[in-house]
Amino acid sequence: MRDLELPGRSPVHAPQGMACTSHPLSSQAAIDVLKAGGNAIDAAVAAVAVQGVVEPGSTGIGGDCFCLYAPQGAAHNIVAFNGSAKAAAGYNTAWFADQGITSIEQQTPHSVTVPSALDAWDRLVRDHGRMPLGEVLQPAIGYARDGYPISSRVHVDFADCAALMSGDENVASAYMPGGKSPEVGQMLRLPALAKTLQTVADEGRDAFYKGEIAQHIVDYLQSRGGVHTMEDFAAVEGIYTNPISTEFRGHTVWECPPNGQGVIALLLLNIMSGFTPDGSGPITEERIHAELEACRLAYRARNVYLADPAYAAVPVEELLSEEFADRMRSAIDPAKAGEPPVDVDLPRHNDTVYVTVVDKDRNACSLINTLFMGFGSGLMDPHTGVLLHCRGMGFSLDPESPNRIEGGKRPLHTIIPGMVTKGDKVVMPFGVMGGHYQSFGHMQFLTGMFDYGLDVQEAMDRPRFMVDPFDGEVEMEETVPKEIRERLKAKGHRIVKPNKPVGGSQAIWIDWDEGVLTGGSDPRKDGCAIGY
Repeated sequence: MRDLELPGRSPVHAPQGMACTSHPLSSQAAIDVLKAGGNAIDAAVAAVAVQGVVEPGSTGIGGDCFCLYAPQGAAHNIVAFNGSAKAAAGYNTAWFADQGITSIEQQTPHSVTVPSALDAWDRLVRDHGRMPLGEVLQPAIGYARDGYPISSRVHVDFADCAALMSGDENVASAYMPGGKSPEVGQMLRLPALAKTLQTVADEGRDAFYKGEIAQHIVDYLQSRGGVHTMEDFAAVEGIYTNPISTEFRGHTVWECPPNGQGVIALLLLNIMSGFTPDGSGPITEERIHAELEACRLAYRARNVYLADPAYAAVPVEELLSEEFADRMRSAIDPAKAGEPPVDVDLPRHNDTVYVTVVDKDRNACSLINTLFMGFGSGLMDPHTGVLLHCRGMGFSLDPESPNRIEGGKRPLHTIIPGMVTKGDKVVMPFGVMGGHYQSFGHMQFLTGMFDYGLDVQEAMDRPRFMVDPFDGEVEMEETVPKEIRERLKAKGHRIVKPNKPVGGSQAIWIDWDEGVLTGGSDPRKDGCAIGY
């Protein structure tokens, strides 16, 4: 329990249902859906659709999505859904070489993989929800049509992306009224997006993938030099997959399988399971050093092995083996920092939203949705108001890379919903936003709870840090005491201050004996946990 004399948040407790998101309007929309008779899937999709309107730099209908869902909280029946986007059929490394393109830049049509979030929302609601998609989308339609106020963190994200938004007249017209990013409390309306969402509500998901909406987006991308076709949009179809797991401190932790990096979160837990907490808390020189070195090693493995398993062999079983974790743990020198990671052909990014909802029947939903980087590709068809993501930047243009771009292929993905079970019950859906940080963030959040006894809110509030997987620098929040930072520097860690607070997170703990839900929401974002 936190010190009540200090600033901070307490966890939220409620008996019936709960929603935790990174925006209060999104959390409230989810609760409204639950009270109207919807279940956790309906509420989560309603929430994330709202966030695509009110937190547009992070997510939207033009992005992609992953989900873990446990009907009635049953551990044996966890559903994993991969709603990540594929490259247009006309793309491959030879095409880029012929065009003289040596990297996939953000504000180009080549970074746009075919948006798949809406397909995921539709499939999840049809298969597991109680409400029609059109009803679930109504809160988002209302905010897009009637307007919403810009909140504090959203204002910061808008300002950070002002140069990108200015690079496309359509984006600038919609999101920079008066030629500048909006101020805190300023109302913003998105009529074109409202019309698109209402069309989907009236006509169904095919209106987006086979109708005029798709045609407008395809025409726009082709006008910018993209090779996207109507056939690419018509072929969009997310897939159910088998979740993967590992054991940690008497619990089972579940993740979606590759092409996402959930396997690396599990690997990190396996490595850290060999370190015995000494009772001093998670913010000590010794513990931070061990976590940073585990990060260095696990992300090297990620960069070597992770790709779309439909196109490359990903050794999941080996990565999750006890022997692999032992080898990595034995490579950690307690006295000094390791070498910088090998060069990787991946972009930095940190813009995603995570939603978790548990309903009165204890259906548990863990859902994550993204545009990849702030405001995605910075490209938007003016007729539809759909901001297009830039997930194609996750591909490599190296023909020898397992993560090389190929038509119909999904890139290495960073967004990962999580879930924890104990015995035959789900005890916590959870997630951590923040781009490449997410795997490491899952480990930090769970070890905070299970190694150090922090509650769901305290585990989010703790100082964050990670090794940059590109240059080996350690991004460390300044809430880590200065004397600890200095001792870590003496071990060879190159510590820098992050440009923004590191990541964001949400979680709901389910107490089956008391019938109580306990939720937390990251203070680094605008959101909140709401229950009833």
